[in-house]
Amino acid sequence: MSAVHKLITDHLDIWTAADTEKKSGRGRASGNANSVYGIKKLRELILELAVRGKLVPQDPNDEPASELLKRIQDEKAKLAADGKIKKDKPLAANVESENPFDLAYGWEWVRFNDIVDPAYSISYGVLVPGSDEKEGIPFVRIADLDIKNPPFKPEKSISREIDAQYERTRLEGGEILMGVVGSIGKLGIAPESWKGANIARAICRIKVTDHVCKAYVALLLQSRFMQDNFIGDTKTLAQPTLNIGLIRLSLTPLAPIKEQHRIVAKVDELMALCDQLEAQHNNAADAHEQLVSHLLSTLTQSQDAEDFNANWQRIATHFDTLFTTESSIDALKQTLLQLAVMGKLVPQDPNDEPANELLKRIQVEKAKLVAEGRSKKGRASNLIIEEDTEFALPHGWQWARLEMLGMTCTGRTPSTQVPAFYDGVIPFIGPGQITPSCELLPAEKCISEVGKAETSMANIGDILMVCIGGSIGKSALVDKELGFNQQINCLSPILVESKYVHIAMMTNSFQSKLIQFSSGSATPIINKSKWEELLVPVAPLSEQRRIVLSVLKILSICDQLRSNIVTESQKKMKIAEILVRNTAR
Repeated sequence: MSAVHKLITDHLDIWTAADTEKKSGRGRASGNANSVYGIKKLRELILELAVRGKLVPQDPNDEPASELLKRIQDEKAKLAADGKIKKDKPLAANVESENPFDLAYGWEWVRFNDIVDPAYSISYGVLVPGSDEKEGIPFVRIADLDIKNPPFKPEKSISREIDAQYERTRLEGGEILMGVVGSIGKLGIAPESWKGANIARAICRIKVTDHVCKAYVALLLQSRFMQDNFIGDTKTLAQPTLNIGLIRLSLTPLAPIKEQHRIVAKVDELMALCDQLEAQHNNAADAHEQLVSHLLSTLTQSQDAEDFNANWQRIATHFDTLFTTESSIDALKQTLLQLAVMGKLVPQDPNDEPANELLKRIQVEKAKLVAEGRSKKGRASNLIIEEDTEFALPHGWQWARLEMLGMTCTGRTPSTQVPAFYDGVIPFIGPGQITPSCELLPAEKCISEVGKAETSMANIGDILMVCIGGSIGKSALVDKELGFNQQINCLSPILVESKYVHIAMMTNSFQSKLIQFSSGSATPIINKSKWEELLVPVAPLSEQRRIVLSVLKILSICDQLRSNIVTESQKKMKIAEILVRNTAR
C-alpha cells in the first residue's frame, strides 16, 4: 500500500466526516453537485504532492527534466532560425532564492512559458457583445469549462465576421483553457468536437509543447500551488483579472517526462478513489436525510395520542444516531414547530377559554381602535371553509386569518431626497435586516422623528414578514420601535401571544401557503390583502402561553445540539487542513 493510500485509509473518518458544501466548479470532479470538505482537501493534497514530486517514487534511470528542457529550447531556437517564430525575449532568470520549495531528484524549476508550444503563444479570447448567432461559429465561455465532462458543443455562437478577426484563438482541439476573468483558474481541455470554435475574452488558450505531457500540465494548473500564484497576482477592476504575462512568468515545477506520465496515472487512480468515497458519503447522507424526514412525518401524521407516543418512542430510541447533522436538527426544529400549532406539543386543558371567545374579544378591541381613530377599518374577512384548512384542530382551537389577529400594514420608505428624514436614531430596516433564522440585524439606516411620519412603524411584539423576492417568508419579532420598507408587512397582534403567532408563521405549512398565494415567477410577491387571508391555527390563550414556553425550551436544546455538531465538524475540518498542510511539506 502506497503512503498516500495509507494516509487516506488511516484517516477515513476525517476525510468523510468533515462538512459537506456546494461545489465551486473548480478542480477535479467538479461535475458533482456537492463536495465533502474533507475529500475536497484530500484532492488538494493529492495534487500538491504530485507537483512537489512526492506522489510517486523517482526513478534514477529517468532522463532528468534538464535534458527535456534543452530539447524544448533547441526546438525553439531552430524554429526562430527558420523564421517560423519570433525569437523569444529573455524571461526573468530563475534565481534559486525564488524557488518556493526544494524539488525532487531530476526535476527543474522553469517559467511556465518554457513549456508552451512556441508556435502558439498564450492568448486571450474574443471580446464580443452577448449576441448569439444561430448559424455562427461555436463560442466557448467560462460556463463551458469542465475538466472532466465538457459539453459536446458550446451553447453560444458568434458571427463568422467576428471570428475572422480572432484567428489566433481559434481552437484545434486539445488545448488547455483557463479562466482569467472572474472565475480565475477554472480549467477545461478542449475536446476534438470543439475544433474550429473560438473562446471568450474571459478565457486564455494554452497549447503546451509536445515534449511535455499535457495531462501533467493540467494537473499543475489545478494545484493549490499554481492557483494561489494566479489568484495572488490578480488585480481587481470590475472583477478579478489575471494578466497572461504573469502566467508566462510563473515558476513551474517540471518533472522528468516518464515521471509526468506516472504522476498522471497515480492522480487518476487516487481521484477515482476520492470520487468513490464522496459518492458513498453523499448516498449515505441522502438515505439518512430521507429516513429522518420519514420518521418525523409520522409524528405530524399521528392519528391519536397512542399513535403519537408510539411514533415518538421509535425516534427517541435512535435519537443519537438520527440527529447527527445540522440538516437533521433543522428538520427536527421544524417538526416541533408544526406539532406545536397542531396542538400536539402540550396537553389541552378543558377549563381554558376556547379560542372563538378570544377571537370575539379581539374584534371588539379592533373596533375600539377604529372608533378612536387609531386605526383604519379593515375589510371583512372571507368565511373560513373546511377546504381552506390544512389539518384538524383540537377541541377549543379555531382557524383564523392573519387579519383577524390584530392590525396589519405594509411598510413605506421616506424619500431619500429629504436628508431631514434620515438624520435621526430610529432604526429603519429592509429585508436584508431579517435573517433566515428569524433574527433582526442592526439597521443600516436610521430615520428622524420627522421621518416617522413618512414610513410605517412597528413596536415591541409586532411581527414583520418579508413579502417579496427570494427571501419571501422571512420573519422576525420586533424588540424595539423601528420603521420598515415596502417589501415588509407587519402584524400588530391584539390579545394573542405574539410569540405563538410567530411560531405559526414559521411553520412549513404556513410558508407553503404563502408561496402558493404569491404571484410572479422570477420575483415572487404576495400582496397585503392575500397575506391577510393566510390562516393560522389559534389555540386558547392559556395554551398559547404553555406552547411558547415549551417551544422556547425545546428550540434551545436543539440549538445546543446543532452548535455541538458544528463545533465537532469544525474540529474535523481543521484536522483535515493540518493533515494536508503537514503532509505536503
